[in-house]
Amino acid sequence: MSIRLHCFRCLLGMLTILPFLSMAQDPWKISATTITPTEYYGITVANGMIGIVSSPEPFKVKDVVLAGAYDLYGRGRVSNFLRSFNLLNMYLDIDGQRIGAKGISNMKQELDMRRAAFTASFDYGDKATVSYTYYSLRHLPFTVLMDVTITAKKNISLGAASVMEAPDALKEVQNYYNEIDRPHVVISLLTSTAQSPTGKLQLCASNTFLFTEKHGTEPRVIHEMWDNNMHLMKFARSLQAGETYRFSIAGSSITSAHHDDPLNEAERLTIFAKLEGRDRLLQFHQKAWDELWKSDITIEGDPQSQQDVHSMLYHLYSFTREGTALSPSPMGLSGLGYNGHVFWDTELWMYPALLVLRPEMARSMVDYRFQRLEAAKRNAFAHGYKGAMFPWESAATGVEETPVWALSGPFEHHITADVAFAAWNYYAVTQDKDWLRNTGWPILSATADFWASRVERNGLGKYDIKNVVAADEWAENVDNNAFTNAAAKANLQAATEAAKLLGLTPNSDWMHVAGNIPVLKMENGVTREHATYNGEGIKQADVNLLAYPFKEITDPVQIRKDLSFYETRIPNEGTPAMTQAVFALLYARLGDGEKAYRFFKESYLPNLNPPFRVIAETKGGTNPYFATGAGGILQSMLMGFGGLDITPKGIVQIRSQLPAQWKSLTITGVGPGRKTFVVK
Repeated sequence: MSIRLHCFRCLLGMLTILPFLSMAQDPWKISATTITPTEYYGITVANGMIGIVSSPEPFKVKDVVLAGAYDLYGRGRVSNFLRSFNLLNMYLDIDGQRIGAKGISNMKQELDMRRAAFTASFDYGDKATVSYTYYSLRHLPFTVLMDVTITAKKNISLGAASVMEAPDALKEVQNYYNEIDRPHVVISLLTSTAQSPTGKLQLCASNTFLFTEKHGTEPRVIHEMWDNNMHLMKFARSLQAGETYRFSIAGSSITSAHHDDPLNEAERLTIFAKLEGRDRLLQFHQKAWDELWKSDITIEGDPQSQQDVHSMLYHLYSFTREGTALSPSPMGLSGLGYNGHVFWDTELWMYPALLVLRPEMARSMVDYRFQRLEAAKRNAFAHGYKGAMFPWESAATGVEETPVWALSGPFEHHITADVAFAAWNYYAVTQDKDWLRNTGWPILSATADFWASRVERNGLGKYDIKNVVAADEWAENVDNNAFTNAAAKANLQAATEAAKLLGLTPNSDWMHVAGNIPVLKMENGVTREHATYNGEGIKQADVNLLAYPFKEITDPVQIRKDLSFYETRIPNEGTPAMTQAVFALLYARLGDGEKAYRFFKESYLPNLNPPFRVIAETKGGTNPYFATGAGGILQSMLMGFGGLDITPKGIVQIRSQLPAQWKSLTITGVGPGRKTFVVK
């Protein structure tokens, strides 16, 4: 494909999203006033544990996803993410009529990224104006809150209900209703519990109303059992014309993957939220998000790019949580995409942006791998290798979870080096030698042992790594893949450096092997993707990743030569969003701000879906939210345009070039020292 044809197709792709570009851009709020159910891709409110995905229907939530909850069912005979109880669905009757999508006007939905709040508002005829806002509370990992406000235009009667519904895949559903009556409060608990499809997990959810009336004057709550999978609690109230009434629903969802007694704990957490009260819940939620946003990226001169970058950063923050030892899947908490499994998407694409901005959150991703190190050692043993071999797809236990029809499971071995590289970079950014000794070193040494046993020693300079699936996954069962070989070398070098820092004697074979792993070239001097590569189209970046992040190739002439070749080998469809982000990053470092900007825009504009500009994996794709792509694009901002560079001594800033459209780029809250970096 010629460069001219490639660029023309990119232009056509960008033209399809011009309607997105016509809206006025608030840097923190994404609004939708045209809600078309057939062209609606929900946006997620999450706190790193619970993800709530929006719906075009009033008072409905599409999905509730809980991190770390997997069971074997359905797709591929492997563990899958589970839909959790939908604990925020409700209904509202006005004068005996149920509010639905057809009876309302002036519908507006809005995500406030600064507050991590989703709000919907509408008019119900000449009777009322209604709005509701829900939050996945940042300070309470298993708890959510929804605020509902009704302003009467004339005298009306209200009937409101919280509906608890079990997803179809769950079994042995049991529903409970309990009232706890104390002198100062009455707590009405709507609770459900069920077993996951195989019975492996118990899933539980509970919620309660939070009323604004003084105790003793709040509405009377009535429980109704509908069927085994659904029950509700409801109340009624009258409003006078001009009167505004507000109530809230607080709820908690938790499983036996998170707690030994999830049924009682769900109710305890809901009671805790009830007695904290709405104002305190929102105060602490906002305080937590204010702290996160101290690490931010500010673009001067391009409001739409600013909003888009905030959205990407918001999603990475939403899908990750400090202190959990959990790691996000490619789609984060936005649904069941990729079964919720953990791939290289975490270590190579999402992790670096979080590592420089919020290292304490990035640590959860490395801790996830460390806790599954023994499973990786068993995996290496089963394949005849030494050390630790991490699975291509990982879920709860750390065993291989790739469906058997995908060859990436047995053969995409670079994941092991990706994990090790992430561990080494955590030390590089934090300089935490105790962490390196206790967590980093066990990962680095075991993965280095893997590569020393994985290479085939066919003579000096020919320690070949044969029969792998490349980072470019269209290249299956090839030899000496550029990315795999460079990643293995980086792994071996990092393990050696870690040993020296800890006063240990490194295995001398590690550097010997690293020095003999080949990186191949074609006759034209371009780095060869693998031993039998001859210019075919590629699914995603591979060779270009040798310049960043591995620094295997450092000569600007070679970097540019490889870019010029491989940027014309990316088809316009069916390829993931990260590739153009790598091109943008490298061109910004090479001083070509305009070409970097072009690839920055190409990396995501054709992938956006309405009405909230959520990123799909591919151009024209329909599986948002693609957190992997967001991570790659954020790296183009931080390490490309921003010039940040992770070195063994910490984060430094190198030369980079902004596009003419941007007056300045400011990155705040970087690294443990929360430093600020500016590019003009």
